[in-house]
Amino acid sequence: MPFGDFLAALKDNPYFGAGFGLVGVGTALALARKSAQIGMVAFRRHYMITLEVPSRDKSYQWLLNWISHYAKNTQHLSVETSYLQHESGRISTKFDFVPSPGNHFIWYRRKWIRIERNREKQMLDLNTGIPWESVTFTAFGTNRNIFFNILQEARELALHEQEGKTIMYAAMGAEWRQFGFPRRRRPLTSVVLEEGVAEKIIQDVKGFIDNPKWYSDRGIPYRRGYLLYGPPGCGKSSFITALAGDLEYSICLMSLSDSSLSDDRLNHLLSVAPQQSIILLEDVDAAFVSRDLGKQNPIAYQGMGRLTFSGLLNALDGVASTEARIVFMTTNHIDRLDPALIRPGRVDVKQYVGHCTRWQLSQMFLRFYPDQTPSSAEEFAKAALLSTDKISAAQVQGHFMMYKTDPEAAIANANSLIV
Repeated sequence: MPFGDFLAALKDNPYFGAGFGLVGVGTALALARKSAQIGMVAFRRHYMITLEVPSRDKSYQWLLNWISHYAKNTQHLSVETSYLQHESGRISTKFDFVPSPGNHFIWYRRKWIRIERNREKQMLDLNTGIPWESVTFTAFGTNRNIFFNILQEARELALHEQEGKTIMYAAMGAEWRQFGFPRRRRPLTSVVLEEGVAEKIIQDVKGFIDNPKWYSDRGIPYRRGYLLYGPPGCGKSSFITALAGDLEYSICLMSLSDSSLSDDRLNHLLSVAPQQSIILLEDVDAAFVSRDLGKQNPIAYQGMGRLTFSGLLNALDGVASTEARIVFMTTNHIDRLDPALIRPGRVDVKQYVGHCTRWQLSQMFLRFYPDQTPSSAEEFAKAALLSTDKISAAQVQGHFMMYKTDPEAAIANANSLIV
């Protein structure tokens, strides 16, 4: 059969025609799909801009709060429940709705922005046990300023909510995480120390903050260490909290007796502490005791966790220690501390915070009862110190709380402060 006749026969064959048609349609669809994919990739590359923010980034929580503010009409929500304890002791519950994992669309500055919140189900943060998350912003155009504007607005919104409050951070794994909700700043006048003590510390701290060049010009490491020691309940931690509020600083709480704390982790945490923050090491005697006491109890001298005493000393003032840092330590038993820990360079200012004096008692009385006279305050102080001179500020505050509106009763029952 001639070749031309063979082709004509294939052309007239219905089975061949149907198969050829299917192959052609399939090929055309495959080409169209591939072209659409290539076109979409090219469109995204040249006409869209994307920003991905992982959950470990500091701006992640800011952005979630910002999204909640703008994506008010979204129907896919997650709830975050928190408890807020007021100064009166009353506890209220607060519910915050944030966009759940998935896609969300918002209209921002005459542009549609697609927001995708992803949560990894198979990957967890080993430090916190929380799944890894990320949020991705996609917008038309190639101008990245839109993302700068979003980040700036998210930051300002977060700062506005924290205005007038003190943020507490706790060490979690290799980073600092916000501990609870920002607390209302405590005024310095609410903590009454012995006359002149608070002013001395405040002047020293502010002098350190305001003079970084003085340190650099003289080659002195720009860091400052403070030790407040004395009986419990006398206002050491309360004063540090009030000082942070007055300086508009945050507080980074760290326990040296944490069993998971190692030398490397301590050094890392001190180097990545948030800017404008006070690092607070409470009850340092609970982690390490002095060498002399350590001879009697070697385990106590070695510490309860993986942190070594030499590691602590190096973190405070070794060659790898960071600068622009303020560290406050507190202890109830200064005699248990090794002299190497509290020598100058590691602790620059040591201040005893003890039981209330007559002056302190008078000032506390006038603060709780501002309409009373100084003579009434003196009368209370004299009655309180009649039988003992070991009265803590916590005891006095508890006493005043029992007689909130009755200063005469507070004076008449001053002897009940004796425990």
